[in-house]
Amino acid sequence: MSLSAMDIEQKLLARKAELTQRLHRIETDLENRRSADFSEQATERENDEVLDGIGQTGEIELQRINRALIKLQEGSYGICEVCGEPIEPARLEVIPDAVRCVKCAG
Repeated sequence: MSLSAMDIEQKLLARKAELTQRLHRIETDLENRRSADFSEQATERENDEVLDGIGQTGEIELQRINRALIKLQEGSYGICEVCGEPIEPARLEVIPDAVRCVKCAG
């Protein structure tokens, strides 16, 4: 059973909201945490690097979601950017921001 455009849009918007909240929490955490203890500061810096990496990954996913939402509005959603063929509905159900079919993504 494939999802309708409205279902896909709702799924993308829900994920976008979730990512936006997560990125805001990461940003707040990175700005607020600082210990007076030197050894704890070293651990905090390591944690900050991990949080920064998670934040960067989230930003990339957010960009992909925004691109998928634009494609939905333009009517080009679900078309492979490489070969121009339709992306398999099952793939879009699992990865709603996919821009390549399975063959071209491989």
